Amino acid sequence: MALTQIDHVGESEEMQECIDSCFECTQACEWCADECASEGEEMAECLRLCRDVADLATMHARFMVRNSDYSSDLAAITADACEECADECEQHDAEHCQVCADVLRDCAETCRNMASA
Repeated sequence: MALTQIDHVGESEEMQECIDSCFECTQACEWCADECASEGEEMAECLRLCRDVADLATMHARFMVRNSDYSSDLAAITADACEECADECEQHDAEHCQVCADVLRDCAETCRNMASA
């Protein structure tokens, strides 16, 4: 059975969009952090923020899937972290940072929607 066939009780289209966005964000942040690791000390803040966001986004997606009462609080924290990380990534010309910043902005928006739901 494919995961797309699993019917999560109470999962809205908005929630599924946020879950997908969080996992895409995790992938982009892990890629960006890995690339930043080889680019020197000036990328340390970008690397650190990307790793923080990757962990938060993954955790938030997991909390949404299990309908945790803490999901909306975690959504707000994840959105804040995404925005801070996007601001950092946008300061760098590297392709991985620019791609990551775009994904982060999308994730922040979907998380904000979940935080206010």
